Amino acid sequence: MLNIILFGPPGAGKGTQSEFIIKKYNLTHIATGDLFRKHLSEGTDLGKLAQTYMDQGKLVPDEVVIGMVDEKVKENPNVAGFIFDGFPRTVPQAEALDALMASKGTPISGMVALDVPVDELEKRIKERGKTSGRSDDQDEQKIKTRIKVYYDETLPVANYYEQKGRFAKIHGVGEIDAIFKQICDKIESFR
Repeated sequence: MLNIILFGPPGAGKGTQSEFIIKKYNLTHIATGDLFRKHLSEGTDLGKLAQTYMDQGKLVPDEVVIGMVDEKVKENPNVAGFIFDGFPRTVPQAEALDALMASKGTPISGMVALDVPVDELEKRIKERGKTSGRSDDQDEQKIKTRIKVYYDETLPVANYYEQKGRFAKIHGVGEIDAIFKQICDKIESFR
């Protein structure tokens, strides 16, 4: 089973690239933002709790996120693998994800990180905000907070996987197809 973490700051292109990766490798997509919105639309307690953190541009507590991810993995027992988009965001989440997937006999294959300069991230998120309908894509302060949280709290996850020899960094600026080809080359190296 192929289990890939697609990593990078908000606006790096994870959503765009994950669509191509899903099609090529027939992976099941797990995006924590989607999980949060699903729980919100269903009115679950986990969803309401997650929204209070998301509205402030902050990270949702690990136990909430891991519970949602575990539920999604259990719902898909016979798949070719998973692509984790925007998760894990902290080293404890990475450790918990590794333990969760190992307990199911299907460890994380590797992490591909999209590296994009901050000014480009801000520009992309503002542009996306025109059509996404997400309030956090339209508020300049929330955008800056989300990017700062990534660099302060999330970036250490890359070091975690790098130390395990399961990490690849891709420059995330340029033609979408060229970036996708680089991602595929790295994914193949994890197999």
